[in-house]
Amino acid sequence: MHSISYNDITAKLIINPKLKNSYIKIEHNGEITLKTPYKSNSFALDMLRQREGWIKKQLSKIENYTTYSVNIEDEVLLFGDILSIDMPQAKGLRERLQKLRLPNKKNILKAYDAFYKEIAKEYITQRVEYFSILMQLKYSEIKYRKMKSRWGSCSSKRVLTFNSELIKLDKKLIDYVVVHELSHLVHMNHSKAFHQLVESYLDGSKELRKELRSTRLLA
Repeated sequence: MHSISYNDITAKLIINPKLKNSYIKIEHNGEITLKTPYKSNSFALDMLRQREGWIKKQLSKIENYTTYSVNIEDEVLLFGDILSIDMPQAKGLRERLQKLRLPNKKNILKAYDAFYKEIAKEYITQRVEYFSILMQLKYSEIKYRKMKSRWGSCSSKRVLTFNSELIKLDKKLIDYVVVHELSHLVHMNHSKAFHQLVESYLDGSKELRKELRSTRLLA
């Protein structure tokens, strides 16, 4: 693995003969990786040249992201606010951390994840109940799990799944995701009718959607 540059774009070049296709990946921190089965540097440079516009567009989006992070063992992120771990809201987390037999980073992060999931189940379930009654919609089940690329989902079996990381966001964004997924019980797509349904229960839903898309969470 080595780096390759074109104009002001620098990417990590990974050559893997087992790959069937070449592709470019941009991480949330702006790191660019180009993976390809071909050993030719000229091919990689040409690929960067062809995708230059797209790469710069993605990097521009990243610059505008709202990023949240906390100092592990000192802080906790709840509803868009970074709180001291000594606050009453973090009591459950403190108790989990105190019970750790091996307090290494991996186990500490697991304790955080378990705490966030517990709070998510309590708070988000209440919001789902509220909006499902308001919207006169019935779901079959609610699930919670930590996800890297989705805030929520709705299956054809009417199962709602929410990212436990949602509990770190402002309450208005949590409500947006709840209404968004409930609306999929009516429209299993992102059609105009779908967005109109969301807007009918959440004023300013378009702006909330943009804010959510520009939000990134760090450990």
